[in-house]
Amino acid sequence: MELTALESQFQELETPFYYYDIDLLRKTLVEVNKNIAGRPFQVHYAVKANVNTRLLVEIKNQGFGADCVSGNEVKRALEVGFPKEHIVFAGVGKTDKELQYGLENEIFAFNVESLQELQVLDELSGSMGKQSRYALRLNPNVDAGTHEYITTGKRDNKFGITFDEVREALPIIRELKNTSFIGIHFHIGSQISDISKFRDLCLKINDIHDFLAAEGFELPHINVGGGLGINYEDPINEPIPDFRTYFDLFERELKLRSGQTLHFELGRSLVGQCGSLISRVLYNKPGEGTNFLILDAGMTELLRPALYKAYHYVQNLSRVDNPSTYDVVGPICETSDAFARRIQLPESSRGDIIALRSTGAYAEVMSSRYNLREIAPSVFSDDLK
Repeated sequence: MELTALESQFQELETPFYYYDIDLLRKTLVEVNKNIAGRPFQVHYAVKANVNTRLLVEIKNQGFGADCVSGNEVKRALEVGFPKEHIVFAGVGKTDKELQYGLENEIFAFNVESLQELQVLDELSGSMGKQSRYALRLNPNVDAGTHEYITTGKRDNKFGITFDEVREALPIIRELKNTSFIGIHFHIGSQISDISKFRDLCLKINDIHDFLAAEGFELPHINVGGGLGINYEDPINEPIPDFRTYFDLFERELKLRSGQTLHFELGRSLVGQCGSLISRVLYNKPGEGTNFLILDAGMTELLRPALYKAYHYVQNLSRVDNPSTYDVVGPICETSDAFARRIQLPESSRGDIIALRSTGAYAEVMSSRYNLREIAPSVFSDDLK
């Protein structure tokens, strides 16, 4: 249902809150499953995008695995019922305690980010009497063409190990007794809109894959990470990403061997568009060349614009006429607490309901109690029927 139809119901609720369109989430998940059907593909949801239990249950129920980057994310995935054999644990700084938790629960695999981590994993596995599985996260030096803060596959990023390090590490890998080398893992960045960047990744993977095969490593799993972007500019007309083009590219460009499984770690593209941050206008304050539209939601509920000037479509659900220019800002005592600068909105008044769209990913999960703010609640479309 379009949000404008819910304005009167939103007026009755205390703002701000996170609104989730469960029907859209389900349609998105069904679209993914439709496009991987019949292919040796496995999708793991990147839990870091949103850990809301209701969303996790919906994702689990559709047969997705879980990609975790902390011990607590592994715990949350297990608590909501993700099968342990479909949980992978990534992250550049896993603690011994976190590794031990993953080992105790016999998760599917660890995505190892450094050679030292691999040696620690082998030692902990041995001390616990476990045989763990791992994929090496490789840094392919591919520029994802996105914001520098969410690029993860370049040589100057902290993530993964280089191809040269892999060459040097092969003798060590062959000697490890308590771990099994089952795959290679990549993730070049987030919010990637240029699909050709994934072709560049595939070409790098093919070269690395061929080298490892020549060295005698027959790996049953290839993990290409995630990164597929969503349309922040026009969420109304493009609520579901083009999964068909995305998966077709990997099937066409990546040279899988017989019996191999290709893993994906999608987060934002699964949940991003189903969420909106619903807020209320507190004040309309005149400014220099603009008006400040001051909302009751701030960077404590949606950090992305303050963190790296991310764009979110702002929609006044209460009015449609008489456009005016606004800086849409929050109440937090920071100048960076701004959602949009000099945008056109219908002439807005105190009490109007404002929706900040495409906040299903990296909004609720990044919220804070800065300024001793209350944590905003979640409201689901089912609740309003």
